Amino acid sequence: MTNSGFTFSISSIPFDEDYRPADNTRITTNFANLARGESRRENLRNTLVMIDRRFNALMHWDNPTGDRHAVELKIISVALRTAGGGGDEAVPLIEMLHATVTDRTSGERTDGMVGNNFSSYLRDYDFSVVLLDHVKAAGGGAPEDFGDLHGKLFKRFLESSAYRDTFRKAPVICLSVSSRHVYHRTANVHPILGVEYRDDRPSPTDQYFAKMGMKARYFMPPHSVAPLAFYHIGDLVSDYTNLELASTIATMETFQKIYRPEIYNANSVAAEQYRPSLTYQDYSLTRIIYDREERSRLAVEQGKFAEENIIRPYGAALKRWSATCGL
Repeated sequence: MTNSGFTFSISSIPFDEDYRPADNTRITTNFANLARGESRRENLRNTLVMIDRRFNALMHWDNPTGDRHAVELKIISVALRTAGGGGDEAVPLIEMLHATVTDRTSGERTDGMVGNNFSSYLRDYDFSVVLLDHVKAAGGGAPEDFGDLHGKLFKRFLESSAYRDTFRKAPVICLSVSSRHVYHRTANVHPILGVEYRDDRPSPTDQYFAKMGMKARYFMPPHSVAPLAFYHIGDLVSDYTNLELASTIATMETFQKIYRPEIYNANSVAAEQYRPSLTYQDYSLTRIIYDREERSRLAVEQGKFAEENIIRPYGAALKRWSATCGL
């Protein structure tokens, strides 16, 4: 992408109990929301403990006390660098998480999953600005080119030297299942991913991620109460180790228990034909403080931020690049 005047850069910071969001961090991300307010340190500490315990429960062999492994997380920030007359300018684009697992018995450190959470300024713009405007004008549906630019940028990022020099494998993004769909339990069971569910009707999120080159599979891990959506490239089961899969389940199931307790901290297990619901009342709350209404409002604000800082100054150049990009 260098011949178009665009390149990618990657930076990272630890996600730990001392984490404070940077000024240019998307404030709607899972990790940034937890690090705000008077309870920020307690929120972060409790979240990290939940992640460690869930990982050890999944990786339970040769682990009699359930504390052999520790999961460390880094926030991966991706910027799109534009070559201009005043020098390179870095435009914030994507944030993900990268897990590293330490074996406390051997001292060995092993890469876990990269991806996990996925936050994107352009995705906020697409869903909170473009799609809403289109629905108001057309009464429904989505624009024909909805998500095209975002998808091409993401695929080009994965091909870039910035990504290939930093990570060995393609990312896996783990999200909540859609409350608009019914998921059907299958007979397929994986030792870490758990029971596979099927959804024959792609959701808007599925279609959006498909333009990023990713497809979805749905699994309810052992001792979970609802399936998670795993967006991946290639073969989810064969391309990743049990440790990598466990690291993304432990991380993202913890976030979902905090953010969607009606689904992921419910007091009953998903049925054979399962439709998630955020109005379900039989669930338990974690001790972690979170304002979901604020997060929904901030998503719109972040979309407008992307419009002001990415689309207006660079949209024309990005559109020209997208039209000639072969992805």
